[in-house]
Amino acid sequence: MKNLCIVMLLALNTFSLYSQDGNPNTMSVMVNGKEYKTEPHRIKIGAYGYITGNAISPDVSLRIWLGSFDGKDLNEPGSYLVIGEDENYKKNEEINKAYASGKYKGIAYVKYVIETKSPRMEYHVGESKYNGETIEVVNAADGFQDVTFNVTLEGSMWKEKSTATAFGGLNRLTNKLEDKAVTGATGYEQNIDPEGAGYKKQPTLDTIKLTEGKVRIKI
Repeated sequence: MKNLCIVMLLALNTFSLYSQDGNPNTMSVMVNGKEYKTEPHRIKIGAYGYITGNAISPDVSLRIWLGSFDGKDLNEPGSYLVIGEDENYKKNEEINKAYASGKYKGIAYVKYVIETKSPRMEYHVGESKYNGETIEVVNAADGFQDVTFNVTLEGSMWKEKSTATAFGGLNRLTNKLEDKAVTGATGYEQNIDPEGAGYKKQPTLDTIKLTEGKVRIKI
């Protein structure tokens, strides 16, 4: 089944590259002062959609979700207020007051994941929180959408649980290597996020700063 998935994603990626006719999507951002560049994709799962930019060696995923204030997928030009995934923003007085000002098209959530110990044994994860930051979206005349941002993320470290390593054994290692192959071959993330996948969040928190963020992606 995994091999079939790889073949299907390879075919999808090949079609995507050819259909862009020499104008690929681009993503560039400074992550704590270090440049990260990749070709992003737009993903839609059910009612929700997001922009994702991925890489390998080390595995990296940067995801940007844009939505309406009532939680629906939204892909329109305007200013989006950045919030946290676990924040009950509809009951947050500050967020409601800011949104009621009429300055914002919708809300946005950002998540950054990077592998710090291979093969996918440890991760550094950053998640956006509400602090008044915005993501700006502009539709260009050439059929592309320009997304710009400067966002501060709350960072956390994740380590693979010893029980997951012990009981998963060779099959777990094989699955991780296959997931890496899918991500590398297609540009689409394949099980990069450690949350809920046999990893433990460490108590130490830090900050990940995303600056000079620019995404140019086909509408």
